[in-house]
Amino acid sequence: MTTAMNRSNHSDSHTDDLGTVISMRDEGTEEVSARLLASAARLSRNAMTEIDWSLPMDPTKYGCSPEWSSLYGTDYWDELTEEQRISVTRHEFASIMCIGIWFEMILQEMVVRDQYLGDYHGSEFQFALVEIADECRHSIMFAKASEKMVGTSYKPKRIVGKLGRLFKATAKNEVAYAGILVAEEVLDVFQRGCMRDERVLDFIRTVNEIHVLEESRHMKFAREEVRESVKGIGWARRQFSALVIAMGAYMIVTSLVQKKAYADAGLDADRARREMLGNAHFHSMIRSSCTHLMEFLDEVGLLTRPAMRYYRKAFML
Repeated sequence: MTTAMNRSNHSDSHTDDLGTVISMRDEGTEEVSARLLASAARLSRNAMTEIDWSLPMDPTKYGCSPEWSSLYGTDYWDELTEEQRISVTRHEFASIMCIGIWFEMILQEMVVRDQYLGDYHGSEFQFALVEIADECRHSIMFAKASEKMVGTSYKPKRIVGKLGRLFKATAKNEVAYAGILVAEEVLDVFQRGCMRDERVLDFIRTVNEIHVLEESRHMKFAREEVRESVKGIGWARRQFSALVIAMGAYMIVTSLVQKKAYADAGLDADRARREMLGNAHFHSMIRSSCTHLMEFLDEVGLLTRPAMRYYRKAFML
């Protein structure tokens, strides 16, 4: 990893886990990594022991808040019975968790590659390993949750899977860490909106709480890695990086709810897909989840005009 945070001009305070406010200004990578390591030691949670996976599911509870369904606000949603609405939210969130696993696999490989021959005694190296361990546990948690909720495993389209292989094999510096932020920021806002909603399945709310808590550390680290990586880069590299990040964001966000999820929920998948693509409410929810991400990319000079075209196509801007 690049030596991040040691001359950051970012003056905002960030809210740490459990509401503890820390300022990351004027701190070097080692100092911040040490704090994140300490936070992980105090606050990390294990869904395998915290959740009783054998408990039956409440048939009246959703997989996510109804307002976060891609069909909420459409004519199709109005036609659905309550049972169908519950089913589609469960399949949608199962799809989102499975796509999350796909990207967490990409993230793990990028971080491992970045830390190859790193400073093994340094806090930065050790926190990177903690992040990898977190992502492994999150992937298992998502796999268990989606299996319990719907019993179906979703994957991105074949071409997206191939492009993901290329991305994880080549992305580095600002491209790698901004790509990580895209997936984490979007999912973070979505999960925050659902984790305290009592209409949602209890074990899914716990899954959301665990992921939100632990990803907050990863996002802090990734933002500063991006800031450090873009310092002093030339126009051509900035334009190229911004475009690749945006293309990656487009693939991630448009892959979250797979068409098969609608079919598995018993809906007309073609109609559901059309309704989703024209759903102004869902698009506004995506934009709201990307507000901080877009502000950050603009701040570091990675929100270029060509990049903005892809963000708009994915309803992120």
